[in-house]
Amino acid sequence: MKNIKAIIFDAYGTLFDVNSAAEKCKDKIGDKWEAFANFWRTTQLEYTWLRSLMKRHKDFWQITEDSLDKSMKAFNIDPKMKKELLNLYKVLSPFKEVPKTLKTLKERNFKLAILSNGTPSLLNELVKSNDLNDLFNDLFSIEEVGIYKPDSKVYDMPIKKYKIEKNEVVFLSANTWDVSGGGNYGFNSIWVNRNNSIFDNLDYKPRNEIKNLSELTKLIQEET
Repeated sequence: MKNIKAIIFDAYGTLFDVNSAAEKCKDKIGDKWEAFANFWRTTQLEYTWLRSLMKRHKDFWQITEDSLDKSMKAFNIDPKMKKELLNLYKVLSPFKEVPKTLKTLKERNFKLAILSNGTPSLLNELVKSNDLNDLFNDLFSIEEVGIYKPDSKVYDMPIKKYKIEKNEVVFLSANTWDVSGGGNYGFNSIWVNRNNSIFDNLDYKPRNEIKNLSELTKLIQEET
């Protein structure tokens, strides 16, 4: 941590709660809202990987809509709710510790950035709607390289922009495949294990595992 020049965050699931759109509609969706939200998220990720492999790129917003269509059919949800769910996805809620953690890191003069599958407009709206836009140096979108994580071209972006070494980056994600992607690339990847999950076997084990981002500030204090 002593040589770290940039702290880079995944957005969806790490800073922002991907289930919050469905949760805000749980009175309409009913008890199945959480299973529906998880299905939507899983389908969304599968579409990013499959489109990367097929070289049939669609941006993240189109994929979000396509995966929602399938999920609503699978859970027999009223099609009239589609617009509401999509609008809520644009303004997902951050996890409660996120604003304070980012402000603390910013005060310590770390370069902060998001590295995400999201489109530039989606990321801008997310941080703006949650009053976080003044805390980030950059919002890196995969649209700049036209392929989804965990392709190495994605992780290249902040290295090229900041002209720093891979081992000078701390990368945080709640997604184990993303932690492995960044770690295998050469980042110091930290797993934000919010749900007490099991890590994937993808040739990388994170040096650090935290339950939420508030533990990051403690980790930095211990190692610097």
